[in-house]
Amino acid sequence: MSRSVPLRRTLAALLLSCALLAGATACGDSGEPAAGDTTSASPATDPSAASPSASAEKQRLAKTRFVANAGLAAGATYQWIVKPYRAGTFKKGAEGRRFALVKAGLAGGFAYNRLRAAAENAKGDPLLSKAVAPLTASIAALKGLGTKLREGEAGEGDVGAFESVIDGIKKAGEDAGAEVRDKVPSTSQLTG
Repeated sequence: MSRSVPLRRTLAALLLSCALLAGATACGDSGEPAAGDTTSASPATDPSAASPSASAEKQRLAKTRFVANAGLAAGATYQWIVKPYRAGTFKKGAEGRRFALVKAGLAGGFAYNRLRAAAENAKGDPLLSKAVAPLTASIAALKGLGTKLREGEAGEGDVGAFESVIDGIKKAGEDAGAEVRDKVPSTSQLTG
């Protein structure tokens, strides 16, 4: 019996390590090859990279990725930042305040990350790129708000900043033919 306890702990630690590694690997793809990655063909050697159909496909994928990332950012912002703030859950003494603040902090960091990814995706489509370009400074300004939310220091202006950027991204997407709809991420997506 004493032997099974260390085995269970070892197995649990191994499974947790694998889950964290898989989550970090899934979220860490920046779309650029790693320093030692030589499997990717350069545009000069890849004949399909210069073809018009490859260019159109790249633009379509840029819009699709933009819509997905912006939708996740919008869903996280509304579900775990705006909605609880308006309900008064962030006020001192409110029931479930601590849990709501932790989730809001995670959602803030997640939304910032997805907004940066959406802005990067927008660069692949000329029309979308022009529409999103004015918002990059606003997105960068959101960087520390996740921590502020988690520590309970965020106010009306901070929540409004998230709402304003999300509304701007939605409008930019709509103007470029890439309608963004809120998609609430799962709790595991927030933490992974």
